[in-house]
Amino acid sequence: MPPTKKQHQVTAAPADRRKQLLDTAAEVFAAQGYNATTVRRIADAAGMLAGSLYYHFDSKESMLDEILSSFLTELWEGYDAVLAAGLGPRETIEALVTESFREIDRHRAAVAIYQKESRHLATQPRFGYLTDSQQKFEKAWLGTLERGVAERAFRADLDVRLTYRFVRDTVWVAASWYRPGGQHSPEEIARQYLSMVLDGIAVRT
Repeated sequence: MPPTKKQHQVTAAPADRRKQLLDTAAEVFAAQGYNATTVRRIADAAGMLAGSLYYHFDSKESMLDEILSSFLTELWEGYDAVLAAGLGPRETIEALVTESFREIDRHRAAVAIYQKESRHLATQPRFGYLTDSQQKFEKAWLGTLERGVAERAFRADLDVRLTYRFVRDTVWVAASWYRPGGQHSPEEIARQYLSMVLDGIAVRT
């Protein structure tokens, strides 16, 4: 017999609560820092007893792991789709920047945590995937920029590594100020950033 609507609600509730707790933990980690955050602090922010939090997660490390791995899994689903689309170099850069801002919109706190904590966390075996992701990220962006130079879509004198670092830092630092539901959509912010990165800010004569 298929589950009733009420049964669906009952089985879905723990998963919904788990996501709510992860969202709360992400905000606390982003604001306080991972090392400075205690399980009690997360529980207080979630409006529950610290002991009750252990019903859902065995440690704050487990919570952080799930926050970061979920963010990176979704990021790479979007990036891989862009890289497999057969776009030209400029169009690929435009799509990657746009996808990046969409991820900041969806996972702002996780991005902030990643920026602050990934270098330290990557030294721990449990978070080794952060190094793998960073290497894959760099390869995708540098490869696209190098292809753009080779195909004359970008200037021949372009320092691709410096350009990569500039674009990477310019885009992802937006997590420090971006708030979902603000005046501009992720796509509009991406368009403005791309205009400045690809076309500059000076009036063309």
